Amino acid sequence: MDVLEEVLRLRREGKRAVMATIVHTNGSIPSFESSRMLVREDGSIVGTIGGGCVEAEVWAAAKDVLKAEAPRKMTFNLNNEASFDNGLICGGTLEVFVEPVLPQPTLYIFGGGHVSMALANAAHTVGFSIGVIDDREQFANSQRFPMAAEIYTSFEDSYAKIKPNPSTYLLIVTRGHRDDMRVLAWAVKTSARYIGMIGSKRKVLSVYQALEREGFAPELFDRVNAPVGLNIGALTPEEIAVSITAELIAVRRGATDVAHKAVQRKHAAAPAEAPLETKAPETESVSR
Repeated sequence: MDVLEEVLRLRREGKRAVMATIVHTNGSIPSFESSRMLVREDGSIVGTIGGGCVEAEVWAAAKDVLKAEAPRKMTFNLNNEASFDNGLICGGTLEVFVEPVLPQPTLYIFGGGHVSMALANAAHTVGFSIGVIDDREQFANSQRFPMAAEIYTSFEDSYAKIKPNPSTYLLIVTRGHRDDMRVLAWAVKTSARYIGMIGSKRKVLSVYQALEREGFAPELFDRVNAPVGLNIGALTPEEIAVSITAELIAVRRGATDVAHKAVQRKHAAAPAEAPLETKAPETESVSR
């Protein structure tokens, strides 16, 4: 199996891996410069960088490289004394560059309003593939979202065709909280890396409570970022898009100690019920 072809296949499927490449050699080594080994997330291997202790140590390091999603360089001195037990009596040295192979993250935006337009532009600029879903064709189209790789004009159709994985980000910014609720009911059952939903804290809690009354476990909403975005005092659609994009980057890069706006709940005591609000079907709110 060709290593580079396997990289392409994994990226298409939204899967991660680690690529190890010999970038420098000196003296006698059990392989050659530019040799590659791919370590899949399940630990299986494609290709080789010579076997023995070098390959074993790189394989062990792959887990940490994938967890941090950051590359590292490893240097090996293959002298007789250190390598005898592993069969690598070569006497040379080599450097191996170990890097994560990550699929392009995809952001699916449910809702085609003002915030969605600004968000699609901002997120696409920082490397996200964009998908847009709205049940109104005048809001979900290539003229309005020229950067979108996928556009759906039916929520139900998108549920059937979108297959969220650990590289998928879902953002719920529909025109009304009833639509927010039904999208969230689908989203929390997926394996998406990130789920975000716009709205005030009171309205977010209302959506959670409505779904819990339908039988959803409260714990399902623990991974939902709602209200969405980082707390930077954003007001305009463009500022809100920056706030949300910053949160997407923070999640993608594993940043800690950032000021998320998301409400945190204690499941033992649910707050009082609050009615859900809806908006007129063809009215686009500036906040969305």
